[in-house]
Amino acid sequence: MALFEYRGRDAQGQSVKAQLEAASESAAADTLLSRGIIPLELREVKQGKGISLASIFGSKVSLEELQIFTRQMYSLTRSGIPILRAIAGLSETTHSQRMKDALDDISEQLTSGRPLSSAMNQHPDVFDSLFVSMVHVGENTGKLDEAFLQLSGYIEREQETRRRIKSAMRYPMFVLLAIALAMVILNIMVIPKFADMFSRFGAELPWATKLLISTSNLFVNYWPHMLVALVGVVVGVRVWHQTEKGEKQWDKWKMHIPAVGSIIERSTLSRYCRSFSMMLSAGVPMTQALSLVADAVDNAYMHDKIVNMRRGIESGESMLRVSNNSEMFTPLVLQMVAVGEETGQIDQLLTDAADFYEGEVDYDLKNLTAKLEPILIGFVAGIVLILALGIYLPMWDMLNVVKGGG
Repeated sequence: MALFEYRGRDAQGQSVKAQLEAASESAAADTLLSRGIIPLELREVKQGKGISLASIFGSKVSLEELQIFTRQMYSLTRSGIPILRAIAGLSETTHSQRMKDALDDISEQLTSGRPLSSAMNQHPDVFDSLFVSMVHVGENTGKLDEAFLQLSGYIEREQETRRRIKSAMRYPMFVLLAIALAMVILNIMVIPKFADMFSRFGAELPWATKLLISTSNLFVNYWPHMLVALVGVVVGVRVWHQTEKGEKQWDKWKMHIPAVGSIIERSTLSRYCRSFSMMLSAGVPMTQALSLVADAVDNAYMHDKIVNMRRGIESGESMLRVSNNSEMFTPLVLQMVAVGEETGQIDQLLTDAADFYEGEVDYDLKNLTAKLEPILIGFVAGIVLILALGIYLPMWDMLNVVKGGG
């Protein structure tokens, strides 16, 4: 849920100006009209991200912690335990200080009469907009336990997808790290000894040897500067990623990374289909659900495309048309959307689309190592070739000179 600032006129014609919480701009307008207020101006109050050390290097509460909390809340609410008592009990048992602080604050807000969803909305670093909206729907329908059950299943699938991606990337990352470490050791400890021997030889050195000696001199003489530059680049990239433009550009780039980009893209689309289906099945209006899903996909580039889809639906276009215009989906998924729209079961068809994307991601992850191995082998072969040429060519020349002199 977001915070909106509005200016309008009440039933008596008096000018009013205040703020209210709502899931989307259209939901905020509906709330104002239900209160007898005609909105003249309505805008979302953006929560500034303030770039700091905490925002650069910090992270949200982990999915594991959120999954445990959601599963426990489902069990407690299903058992009929009051919400305030359940939150207070979980606050005492959680091992995460950030989660404990959030639950303590939520407990205080519940004591003062605030709804659970509104209290959770004050902690966006723990509970995202989709989570808060599902809780809000559960409160209004009297099915809070079912809302937590759906969230638990959603988070569990998200955990599994991320775990598989990390597992598939572990081998190539280990190889690249080992290569980088070997290159540092060679440049600092091994190549300088060969360079000293070749300098006494006094002959013309081949290009590969000159390249190795130049690289070694750079490491030996300027390693403090290189270390500072490396730290500066890491911090600079993180600061750039915190900006709106940087985040959007990076999210677009990462979907075009060779071998990995398509997996990231389909995983994001699976998250979109799954969360959108969950919101529709919970009874959330389509335009409001799209606004929430846009934040849930965790990709700024796709966020803008989904927002454009929402605007298209608000202007009267069909779900199939806006999905096709977004250019995000395969023809098979578009057919699923078309059938779902015709039969009124779009939530079920979106679940099927999510299963389809997850199946593709699972298949590609299993074959990712086979795809990356030729690239890694070629990269290692290139480095070994340069090392061999740079070290052995001058030694052969030295051997020929020695033979000729003899």
